[in-house]
Amino acid sequence: MTYFVRPALCTSGPLAVPHRRMEMTLNRASRYTLALALLGLPAAAAAQAFGLNEIGSCAVARAFAATAAPCDDASSIYWNPGALPKAPGFSFYGGVAIIKIDGDFTRDTSFATYKADVPTSYVPHVFLNYRGAGKLAYGLGVYVPYGLTSQWADDFPGRFVAKKASLQTIYVQPNIAYQLTDNWSVGGGPIYGHSTVELVQAVDLAGVATSVGGPTFGQLGIPLRTEFARATLKGSASAWGFTLGVHGKLTPTWEMGLRFLSQVSFKYDNADATFEQRPTGLVLAAGNPFGAPALTPVDALVASQFTGTGALTPQKVSTAIRHPAQVQAGFAYTGIQGTTLSLDYAYVGWKSFNQLPVTFKGLAPSKVLEEDYNNTSSIRFGVERRMTNGFALRGGLAAAASAAPNQTVTPLLPEMDRGYATLGAGIPLMGRFNLDASYAHIFTSGRRGRIDERATGSTSAQALALNSGFYTLSANILSFSLKASF
Repeated sequence: MTYFVRPALCTSGPLAVPHRRMEMTLNRASRYTLALALLGLPAAAAAQAFGLNEIGSCAVARAFAATAAPCDDASSIYWNPGALPKAPGFSFYGGVAIIKIDGDFTRDTSFATYKADVPTSYVPHVFLNYRGAGKLAYGLGVYVPYGLTSQWADDFPGRFVAKKASLQTIYVQPNIAYQLTDNWSVGGGPIYGHSTVELVQAVDLAGVATSVGGPTFGQLGIPLRTEFARATLKGSASAWGFTLGVHGKLTPTWEMGLRFLSQVSFKYDNADATFEQRPTGLVLAAGNPFGAPALTPVDALVASQFTGTGALTPQKVSTAIRHPAQVQAGFAYTGIQGTTLSLDYAYVGWKSFNQLPVTFKGLAPSKVLEEDYNNTSSIRFGVERRMTNGFALRGGLAAAASAAPNQTVTPLLPEMDRGYATLGAGIPLMGRFNLDASYAHIFTSGRRGRIDERATGSTSAQALALNSGFYTLSANILSFSLKASF
């Protein structure tokens, strides 16, 4: 039996105010169940940790194959910190990558399609490097190795998992490199990382208990995905890591490179969780189990949750998100005059994200959430052709595997295997300046996924059974960098 109605003119006529006794009963019962629902907030934020390779326009144009034969600029601080002695004098390299993501979700049952509403991202990078007459080179890099945003419209049924998820992490890397021999050099340095996270998530009234040990609103007739609140989580954290690199010239025409970027663990000790009540437009029908008069608004019934000791008052959350370690190795061939061919292999240790500890400094108990991410690999091939007039033409192809298994494809980041096609040019400007410009397209074949949250303690098979539609994803990237050498 349904005890709730959505009247055509719910604001007309007398609307009774719920009894004080009923408000208190609801408050006691739902505080715990609502708090448990909030455990998904930090997990959602962590799952958004999206690796970014768009660090330097030359490297983008080469499909990120820039470890064995780094670009002739200071972005080697990231791509291979051991190769910096190759660039004598002072060099500056800075710019921005403009990333536009398109995607949608199509439901199995209704075939309705929901478009993603992702804002364009502008990802900066700045590098400085200096090598004098000695064997040492010194540098400083500021770049974004993890980030991006996913966002969906208000009518998206998966907004109860994530309406918006954004993570931006900036690394600041001082670097020192040393020329061991004429053909070999090494380098590295510490990394200071600063990370900010934001998650916006709808809260479903259907899963809230109506009384201590009593039925949920859903069991009494409230439809699934009835949004009565919107939760926002915001936090920031800082952490330290390190990077190492080695570069070698094996023969006059063959080079090799290897870089390692350590895992960096961010502890968000005082993230803020806030809540906004959303109108449902529902009222109680006559004969409801609360003993309230007919036409009592449900919104008034749950309003106490947003004030005083209610579950949906501002509170603090603590969690930890590990940005995974990276290893990239490659070979480059320069035996064709004016041409460099590069082939790199990259490995990212996403499996370190298998567990996520969550501590609420309020109503919910501490908990460890189980995740299922896998380590990933990618292959990157790039080519650069240098002209006699100083111009350079570049292109590349790359393929990357997904870190998320089939049971973890969600609105947070519907991750899937990706392919990259890239092209670009180096353009000499006046004097000591050059402009690099590049374009990259990310294409996928789509992937099945879910829009409902996985139940606590559920198995991978049970999570996989929640998959109820098909995600598509693509991206277009423009990158511009200015190089100055002195």
